[in-house]
Amino acid sequence: MKRIGILHGMERSFPEAFVKEVNKKGLKDIKAEPVMVDMVQQGVGDGYAVIIDRISQDVPFYRAYLKNAAISGTAVINNPFWWSADEKFFNNALAVKLGVPVPKTVILPSHERPTDTHDSSFSNLKFPLSWEKIFEYIGWPAYMKPHAGGGWKSVYKLNSMDDFFSAYKETGQLVMMLQEEIIFTEYFRCYCLGGKYVRVMQYEPRNPHHLRYVVNGGPAQAKLVKKVHDYVLDLCNALGYDFNTVEMAVRDGVPYAIDFCNPAPDADVKSVGQENFDWVVEHASKLAIERAKAHQPEQDNLTWGTFVQNSVAAKTKSAAKKTTKTKE
Repeated sequence: MKRIGILHGMERSFPEAFVKEVNKKGLKDIKAEPVMVDMVQQGVGDGYAVIIDRISQDVPFYRAYLKNAAISGTAVINNPFWWSADEKFFNNALAVKLGVPVPKTVILPSHERPTDTHDSSFSNLKFPLSWEKIFEYIGWPAYMKPHAGGGWKSVYKLNSMDDFFSAYKETGQLVMMLQEEIIFTEYFRCYCLGGKYVRVMQYEPRNPHHLRYVVNGGPAQAKLVKKVHDYVLDLCNALGYDFNTVEMAVRDGVPYAIDFCNPAPDADVKSVGQENFDWVVEHASKLAIERAKAHQPEQDNLTWGTFVQNSVAAKTKSAAKKTTKTKE
């Protein structure tokens, strides 16, 4: 019997519906259940073929548990090693390399020195920074947000240099990004599962949370939706996320990736709506079953994005060439 587990916190609607959806298919050798964590022994898994992670971003103990499960052969969705290393500024840089439009963005050192550092720890950092050059590049209005944050925590909309310095003082030891505002005419939030299942949803982030999927007006142009769909696949396959949401704002007909690092995205029926909820439950169960069937015990069953895969392949190829030349 191959077990599929879902690890979650206070969330209920999606985890319960997911378990029910998998089990109602009546597969004789696959079963879904909430994960129950007890003793975690190094290098020893607890028998799950697949675990969907919905909570480890908030619970370091769970992150350690999932890494241990992964090294013991569990297909963890999403890859806990990559998720631990990932952050929004790098994602923007990767998008630039992929040719996906993103807002102009710079990263800023924390306003306060990190704990246990001194002035001399920053001898390689220009001080003060070239603030005028930075502000000229980004423009106003602008947004400042943590480079590794989420959930709209510590996000500031800024209209001037004075706004910036006032807000910057409040950020403490957070490493922040300063980003141009994209004044959009259309906005999309897109689920992407397994690097292949995409649901493009019209979205209005300025509405109250429970009304953000309620958009007045007609459907978006098919050509624009196709471009958004393709950008979503490009980003998620490069990052290696099995379960993600990508938000895109459209300015002058061009979709800009605004937020695409959401590996435990909102899937509550009350906020996403019944139709979107049904889609994500169906496709999450489909993905989990596919991964369970493909599971190989005591092997690496994680998803690694093309950024990592291509880097490893290039180094392997280079090493092979050097070995050949040495033999010659």
